[in-house]
Amino acid sequence: MEQIKITLTGSLIGSSPKQKAVAKSLGLAKIGDTTVQANDACVMGKVKLVAHLVKVENV
Repeated sequence: MEQIKITLTGSLIGSSPKQKAVAKSLGLAKIGDTTVQANDACVMGKVKLVAHLVKVENV
């Protein structure tokens, strides 16, 4: 299965509680944190909610 690398590039300070929860569920807490996830609809939906705070790359 195809995978994507997600990196947190923006601060969660000032973000809504929902955006903070989504970032935490993706495994991102601090700027610069990176995680590799499966490229499926569930993960892409989460990425869409915090798209302005993350950078996504294909692995």
